[in-house]
Amino acid sequence: MTKRISRALWGSSFKRILGTMARTATRAGARAVTKALALPKTRKPAKAAKPASSKNSNWAAGITVGVAGARRYCLYRPPGVRRTERLPLMVMLHGCLQDATALAATSKMNRLAASKRFLVLYPEQDKISNGNACWNWYETRLGKAQREARSIDAVIDQLCQSQPIDPQRIAVAGLSAGASMAALLALSHPERFKALAMHSGIATGLAHSSASAVMAMRGRKQDAAPLPTGLMLPALLVIQGSQDRVVAPANAVLIARQWAAQSGARVGQTRIVQRGTRYPATVTDFRSKGQVVVSLCEITGLDHAWSGGAAGHAYSDPKGPDASGMIWAFASKQFARLT
Repeated sequence: MTKRISRALWGSSFKRILGTMARTATRAGARAVTKALALPKTRKPAKAAKPASSKNSNWAAGITVGVAGARRYCLYRPPGVRRTERLPLMVMLHGCLQDATALAATSKMNRLAASKRFLVLYPEQDKISNGNACWNWYETRLGKAQREARSIDAVIDQLCQSQPIDPQRIAVAGLSAGASMAALLALSHPERFKALAMHSGIATGLAHSSASAVMAMRGRKQDAAPLPTGLMLPALLVIQGSQDRVVAPANAVLIARQWAAQSGARVGQTRIVQRGTRYPATVTDFRSKGQVVVSLCEITGLDHAWSGGAAGHAYSDPKGPDASGMIWAFASKQFARLT
């Protein structure tokens, strides 16, 4: 009886947090919020993906079936790709109450991919695995998180064989639950990803159940275990809003220090960056052997939303600095180190 009551309490607590996520989206307008929270039970990704990018976009939906199960996804290819080309790949993982189309529209990453010439993969969570379309990044004890990560890896494997992708230039980024899943992917296959970007995420190893996930999101857990030693981890970019009411801002500092400690990086001086009337950002770099291995970007005034995202969408704040631009610039620097 006690266990059932405890689970019920944590369940209601998690629902309250999701309710807070809904309220943070009110800036985008009531219609956008309603659409974000009322995803249809049966979706057709290929049809829904049309407005995700430019008129000349090459946007397609697919599914990969592997030993870890089936995984739906959407893929964006820049126009005019030649057979001889090998382009970078950006893997984008959506947050709770989102899908592939929502993140593509919010982040405007496809527009950037068209001009910079890279492919964008949007794996998609299904509501059978999580009713709120959250990645189960915290379910590590029972292996659910690891299975989801393997299913995403299977999609990448398949696309590397069928698409003009340079396997040496792959980066992964995510928002909220997607950020935490992105970190799990990077730790599982550090040799695959050259850069990791976590936007409003939770540190690795901080939660192993829904109860501990709620505590971590609220900033009540600061006891993340050290990352495994000996791994050559990809460079990390952390983006976090100071007014985030869903993921406590303290998580960003914890993530950065956790990643930096694994590589023996030292913290440098902070700097304030602001472009025009956008929110200012405090940037702190952690360096190892002269190279930036972790960059922490704390954005003043940003709530639980994609920084610099498209107007009129839930979990998007156009007043913030351009997160997509920052992520691509960060990843590009890591790709350049390969040449």
